[in-house]
Amino acid sequence: MGLVLWIIAAILVIAGIVSLVRGQLLWGAVLIIVGLLVGPGGVSIFT
Repeated sequence: MGLVLWIIAAILVIAGIVSLVRGQLLWGAVLIIVGLLVGPGGVSIFT
């Protein structure tokens, strides 16, 4: 389960960075924050 959370978190953070580069600041920030919350290294919402 931890590996799956890491993969989902990485995808969300990468998508957030891509959104920031494209100029979608709000959407990019939301994706990065959600990615950090989901990741097992951060404050996981599943535990």
